[in-house]
Amino acid sequence: MSTATRVFVARLAGTQVFDPIGDEVGRVRDVVVVIRAKGFPRAVGLVVEVPGRRRVFLPMTRVTAIDAGQVISTGLLNMRRFEQRAMESLVLGDLLDRPVQLADGTGEASVEDLSMTRQRTGDWLVDQLFVRRRQPTRGLSLRRRGETLVVPVDAVTGLAGSTGDQGATKLLEAYVDMRPADLADALHELGDARRAEVADALDDERLADVLEELPEDDQVAILSRLEVDRAADVLEAMDPDDAADLLNELPEQQATRLLELMEPEEAEDVRRLLTYDEDTAGGLMTTDPVILGPETTIATALAQIRRQDLPPALASMVFVVRPPLETPTGRLLGVAHFQRLLREPPHAAIGSMLDTGTEWLTPDAPVGRVTRMLAAYDLLALPVLDPERRLLGAVSVDDVLDHILPDDWREQVDEDLEEVPRD
Repeated sequence: MSTATRVFVARLAGTQVFDPIGDEVGRVRDVVVVIRAKGFPRAVGLVVEVPGRRRVFLPMTRVTAIDAGQVISTGLLNMRRFEQRAMESLVLGDLLDRPVQLADGTGEASVEDLSMTRQRTGDWLVDQLFVRRRQPTRGLSLRRRGETLVVPVDAVTGLAGSTGDQGATKLLEAYVDMRPADLADALHELGDARRAEVADALDDERLADVLEELPEDDQVAILSRLEVDRAADVLEAMDPDDAADLLNELPEQQATRLLELMEPEEAEDVRRLLTYDEDTAGGLMTTDPVILGPETTIATALAQIRRQDLPPALASMVFVVRPPLETPTGRLLGVAHFQRLLREPPHAAIGSMLDTGTEWLTPDAPVGRVTRMLAAYDLLALPVLDPERRLLGAVSVDDVLDHILPDDWREQVDEDLEEVPRD
């Protein structure tokens, strides 16, 4: 075992986990502890994210070393999806930012980190807390950050209590490097109250990105708990097709109210998408693909498809149209495929190398036709046009997959990969 037997748990977030021969098997996403009525809380295992964004349980009995920047395991990793048990708490998910009372009567503090140490028996016990005193706000003065303390676990009360006004600042610091899809998975594992606290702490853009990756039930639960004005702001930050899908899941009165509060230009695209049946190209499409005029240079087109927020399927082609360039656009002239753009001089106009024979869809085309056309022509996206050949939007292969796969497909994949019950 490593000589470094004291470990601060928040610093473990994202740490690589290796098997005995040095192959990476995943990354630490949380630590599972059991808070007991008597004695220090015991760390029973790590939540490890393995390839495929699956979260599995690694018992502490199979951890042979914890050193700077790495965790070494025995290599025996149970691939059953981690499920938190009633008596268990997640350090990052449940305990960070939790309000506690200092047992000496000097006030309230919030938990910013926990440290655990390995005992001679091999058990890992949480014996110390890194806490910050909570400072009251007086009048209109700025709130000062309270002093920090390292205290024994038995020097506080309330660690095992309800979350109360917990907040999520330290939790989000641990999750800061996560992609939206990974953060969505982390939120999906949290309880309703904790999930709402994290949503409150995220900025609108980040929350919008995360909502797009969550199951519909989680989306509705989070949005419904937000203040109505903020909910409208988050919808504006979402892709129009995702916002429309989410509004379709809300009660009609709530959806109408949110549309009224959105900026008119943002709401217009969403309202248009809501007029189409969800099983059609119009219901599946996004109104925000990459749209350029024919005089645009290839260098500019390549810069557009490098946008970080652009899904790979939509980055596969540029739609070239007559003005206006906002949907519904002027007449579609053709598309420019990404691979073709790479083979042409950067200063050339994009209108000189168009594919004018690309198949297209009408907004009422059923999902079956959309699927067959994407497969038949080996495309990642297809334009959706009105009778005047104006571009209304584009349907991408990921939109179709999200629609045709069963709602519980993630859970079904987990069941297929399960091996044996966890320790």
